[in-house]
Amino acid sequence: MFAASSSFTHGVNGGLRREMVLVLSALALLLLLPFVLPEFYLYFLALVLVTGLLATSLNLVLGYGGMYQFHHAVFYGAGAYAFALMLTKAHAPLWLACLCAPLASAVLGFLIGAICVRLSKLYFGMLQLSLGSLVWAVVYRWYSFTGGDNGIQQIPLPDAISSTTGAYCLAAVVVVVCLFLLYRIVHSPFGKIFQAIRDNPERSEAIGVNIRMHQLQGEVIAAFFAGIAGVLYVFVEGSVVPDMMFWTVSLEVMVMCLLGGWYTFFGPLLGAAVLVGLRTFTGAYTEHWSLILGIILMAVILWLPEGILGFLTKPSGAPLESTPETRPV
Repeated sequence: MFAASSSFTHGVNGGLRREMVLVLSALALLLLLPFVLPEFYLYFLALVLVTGLLATSLNLVLGYGGMYQFHHAVFYGAGAYAFALMLTKAHAPLWLACLCAPLASAVLGFLIGAICVRLSKLYFGMLQLSLGSLVWAVVYRWYSFTGGDNGIQQIPLPDAISSTTGAYCLAAVVVVVCLFLLYRIVHSPFGKIFQAIRDNPERSEAIGVNIRMHQLQGEVIAAFFAGIAGVLYVFVEGSVVPDMMFWTVSLEVMVMCLLGGWYTFFGPLLGAAVLVGLRTFTGAYTEHWSLILGIILMAVILWLPEGILGFLTKPSGAPLESTPETRPV
């Protein structure tokens, strides 16, 4: 028995060591890019990383939790605005603003989640969309505090971090660490229970799982990481605007999950790269880049319903991770 326990512990530690090696290797590669790429491409990669973190945080509740999260961008904007307001209104230290902004998103996630988890499926999504739109309307109209539709400009940031290279390096380090933490959460006992709730909520409740509590915890975790993405957005762009928490941004993030594969962990990151790349490079030649995105999206829905990465990683003939009845739509 002791030998079996020692073997299991050794296997767990070995898996963790392999994951740490991969994380450090990816981080080292990303930090080498400023030596070979011009600033424009560093800015583009920073946007991909920030948006990819946002999409991955959504995928925690959408793909792995089966929750109809229709307005995830409200937590993204809440983190960005909390960070900007603490620097411009409260004149708080940078480290304190970085710490409190994701917590503000998590608190908002708890408040909205506590109301929405009483409902399920489409009703959950519609109520969450309504509450998120209400938060956006307050930010959009409160000129004396949030700047209204003008947003908050000229946010005081250290020169070393506000530069393109500095913002990229910060985004690379933080995003890699956050993705590692999200990966561990997905593959933890909590993550397995979360997926069980997605696949069969009735059976999960029958064996004693508190579905509402787990969904609320998932909502708070996803909102926290979305808030981190919002803080990174401020470092990259140097400003915040209410449009970043409009419902259309939430729709774009859902499209990222769909394109990349919302039953895979790195699928949303791939979807973010595709969408941001289309907007950046195709948008330079035509205003109708969204038409190209729509054609790609239709092709994915028709021929790759599990997403690009889901198709590439799924063995031929293997079933999807969940049945059609439990997939979020």
